Amino acid sequence: MQHITGIPRNQMYFSSLEDSISAENPVRFVEAFVEALDLGSLGFTLQTIKTEGRPSFDTKIFLKLYLYGYLNGLRGSRKLEKECIRNLELRWLLCGLVPNYHSISDFRKQNPTGLKKLFKLFVSFLKDADLISGEVIAIDGTKSRAHNSKKANFNQKKIERHLAYIEEKTQEYLTQLDQNDTQDNGINITKIQEKIERLKNNKIGYELLEAKLKASGEPQISTTDEDARALLVQGVVVEISYNIQAAVDNKHNLVVATHTINRNDLNALGAIAL
Repeated sequence: MQHITGIPRNQMYFSSLEDSISAENPVRFVEAFVEALDLGSLGFTLQTIKTEGRPSFDTKIFLKLYLYGYLNGLRGSRKLEKECIRNLELRWLLCGLVPNYHSISDFRKQNPTGLKKLFKLFVSFLKDADLISGEVIAIDGTKSRAHNSKKANFNQKKIERHLAYIEEKTQEYLTQLDQNDTQDNGINITKIQEKIERLKNNKIGYELLEAKLKASGEPQISTTDEDARALLVQGVVVEISYNIQAAVDNKHNLVVATHTINRNDLNALGAIAL
């Protein structure tokens, strides 16, 4: 029996991006919504046209990309970059442009205020369009592991333990130096003095960390991701994480509020509910 055959890959054919997206496709809503926004009043950093070098992407390009990612569950900047290449809807939305993951990530970092205001505006629009009821809201959270390792997270007890260890080892090396005073062993003395000097530098580092911890008024401090904290992830498992809370309206399962905090769920429910 003859099979259905596709288009030969080396055959040329004429088409446009506009023809590939139906009139009812939701991606057209993202296009219209972003084009109607006054980005300056929302607090976005607007890209200006440069007189030299490679031109920059329009701010609206990144905003369209992030809104499309939000509506379709695409979160990571690398994943969004990949979708710009293979996703027909995104190719239509961005007119074939493919920003690299670094530029996509920088846009989010440089525009936290604008994105927060936009999210509130977007939720207000959804309510005006009767897409959210505001009657039944489901709230849940998830822990997102930070880059910060457990070794680079400190509380007062941990710092005191490190300082006590340094004092103990320093005293041990000083005792060895006293014993070597009666012996002609210059090599061993030099090595011990180097270790003592290294311990002194480590002590200064921990004392500065202790001062920073006390000044912050927080029970913990992280050196890589400063906002991350040691959180209970599951059972007795503790990871250095962020706690991402989301509130979802029951009408069309749309997210109406999000919080990213560094405390456990017990301290999160009240704020996200309000």
